[in-house]
Amino acid sequence: MKILAGNSNLDFTNAVGEYLELPLTQANVRRFADQEVWVEIEENVRGQDVFVVQSTSYPANDHLMELLVCIDALRRASVARVTAVLPYFGYARQDRKPGPRTPVSAKLVANLITTAGANKVLTMDLHAGQIQGFFDIPTDNLQASPVFRRDIEEKYDLSKLLIVSPDVGGVVRARSLANKLGVGLAIVDKRRERAGVSEVMNIIGDVQGMQCIMVDDIVDSAGTLCNAAAALKANGAESVSAFVSHGVLSGQAVERVTNSVLSELVITDSIAPTEAVSAAENIRIISVAPLFAEAMRRISEESSVSSLFD
Repeated sequence: MKILAGNSNLDFTNAVGEYLELPLTQANVRRFADQEVWVEIEENVRGQDVFVVQSTSYPANDHLMELLVCIDALRRASVARVTAVLPYFGYARQDRKPGPRTPVSAKLVANLITTAGANKVLTMDLHAGQIQGFFDIPTDNLQASPVFRRDIEEKYDLSKLLIVSPDVGGVVRARSLANKLGVGLAIVDKRRERAGVSEVMNIIGDVQGMQCIMVDDIVDSAGTLCNAAAALKANGAESVSAFVSHGVLSGQAVERVTNSVLSELVITDSIAPTEAVSAAENIRIISVAPLFAEAMRRISEESSVSSLFD
């Protein structure tokens, strides 16, 4: 078993290697002067079970291309199996045609990874679970909810806790966590006039005097999250926090979160945090590197991964 790190999230990959007590595979992943990706594996990997760890986060296209070239280099080095480990799978939000003459880019990227030579994919909290079906190779979609659940149980009073879905589309995810914690569920009903702009319309459920925790898979501009938090406070919530799997946090998102009514935004390290994210007082990062490391160990040993979802 070997681990190859792309450049998207080196701290995460180092944490995985430390958990598994494995050194990272020696490799040179760099750019030519015109920014073409060039990869050289600097040790023998013939017949090995290799895991390439690379989030396709910002800059998404660069990191995606780096992943593809790494996979190709490994296949040409005669490895036994390549598993593409994507803590964050970019392009997942483009999983259907929202209008005429638009792409389904999630399927395109799945095809690219498969064609490059990956034998298996390991990722976490896909924007839509059915994206697993876009891959023609086995795909494991881990969940951050067990990590969130442990953190919530340690830091919150469950007797006053309410799990909230910030939109109707995330109800299944929120309900699952609420059931495991044994607490109630509320839903924020919103109307999105255009991409990147949302308007909160109604709160479904009684949030009066409750400590509300919103649960979602991606926070990008943070507009929806901050608007929902304001609506919950306006409806009598004692406090509002958010647990989100992937902290994309583009543009003015960090400033928006910092100036919002959110007590804290908890994200995972599936995406390498920027300096602004690390410096924000109400943004906290928890690691899912042990979760991925354990899944990688079990994949290599051909044992069950599904128990990690409990």
